[in-house]
Amino acid sequence: MADIEAPSLPLLAGLARGEHPQARELFDLVLEELGLLPLTSDDLAKARWTAAQWWAGQIVACQLDPVHGAKLIYGEAAAELGYPDVLQPIVDLATALDLPNDQPSDQQHIRDRVTSAARDFLATEAHRSHSL
Repeated sequence: MADIEAPSLPLLAGLARGEHPQARELFDLVLEELGLLPLTSDDLAKARWTAAQWWAGQIVACQLDPVHGAKLIYGEAAAELGYPDVLQPIVDLATALDLPNDQPSDQQHIRDRVTSAARDFLATEAHRSHSL
């Protein structure tokens, strides 16, 4: 569908659930066939920023649960990027989500704050990209 050709891509796409252990090896092979390996640290950092922006966009568009999205941004992007200041509000909220809490209204309040923080992050990134 994306008009990407790699000999191992159909094999990767056709894996059944029980063949999950083979997925990592095939994924690496597809990356190699597409000329995307070896990844440099700059490539990985750029990919993490891109992922954080995408997850934030999904949160704002109500396509990704704010709790799950905040945890993804925290664990897969911010932590690996050294906790950049621009992601700190989402990191703080993701951490707050792990605290014991008996009040569902507090959880909803945090979800709303995650959505707001994601919106702010996207606005900051759009401004930064525009000024480059």
